[in-house]
Amino acid sequence: EAQATFVVVLQAFSISMYEEESIYKIIPPEAPVMEKQPMYRSKHSGKAPPSCSTFGLAQTSKPGVTNMQGETSNPRGSNHSFRKSKATFGPPPGSSVTPPTGILLKGTGAAKVEPLSAVKKKNPECLKPATLKDKIKPPVPKIDEKPIMNLVSSKNFITANAVENILAAPKKVSKDAKDYLHKADYGKVPGYLQRIKQDIEEEYTFIRQMQEEEQNASAGNNMRCLSDAERTAMIEGLKAKWEKVNTDYQSSTHITKLDTVGKVRRKEQYEATLSQIEKDIERLNRKYIFVDADGMMP
Repeated sequence: EAQATFVVVLQAFSISMYEEESIYKIIPPEAPVMEKQPMYRSKHSGKAPPSCSTFGLAQTSKPGVTNMQGETSNPRGSNHSFRKSKATFGPPPGSSVTPPTGILLKGTGAAKVEPLSAVKKKNPECLKPATLKDKIKPPVPKIDEKPIMNLVSSKNFITANAVENILAAPKKVSKDAKDYLHKADYGKVPGYLQRIKQDIEEEYTFIRQMQEEEQNASAGNNMRCLSDAERTAMIEGLKAKWEKVNTDYQSSTHITKLDTVGKVRRKEQYEATLSQIEKDIERLNRKYIFVDADGMMP
């Protein structure tokens, strides 16, 4: 199939090539003259009433269709005419044409405008404007007006501007001006922010309580709530430990040059211990703390 298609394409190409190279195409052929057919005219009258028509039946006693017999003259059976005034698609042709006696003649539509020269002679006041607009730009200098040249000022505008601002009197504030620095709520946190913070804190407290309840439910009966005395004793012990570690840490702060690995590790160990103790104290400041009843571990 592919070979047959190639052969057909090759033959078409060779035929088109030969047609393009034909010498008979140098002179274009004459265009055939089409003979005009006579205009069709119907043998029936164009003014005959239409058969089976629904036109012109509004507000009449006729049924929905007229001239069922197809009569060419006025249909029988009623004293109503099948045509009404402008009851078709528009007025009859030629009804809106202006008669030859009613055309607009030259000079009859409007009064003749007098030329400008005649108005200047007869009524020059009409040419004057009623109101004159204010000039926005200064007038152009005349030919005999010469500008003033070689005017040089010795004024130092920078120094003069600084002196004027230094010696200028302060602006007087009117009594009606609002003083925003002496308002009742100046420098205070707005009330809506306090309400929002309170709502957020209540949500966090509710979430923490739910988490603690889940932890208690998962731990079983081996958890108990730490008493205030035990919590205070643990906080005091952590504070004493923090004071001891801080004293040792402050005794080595004068060493600015950490040239050995031991000094660097010792400094990092002090800092990590102090940070952990502070976190433990913050954790013990909670209202409810549950510990393991067997191991006493928070």
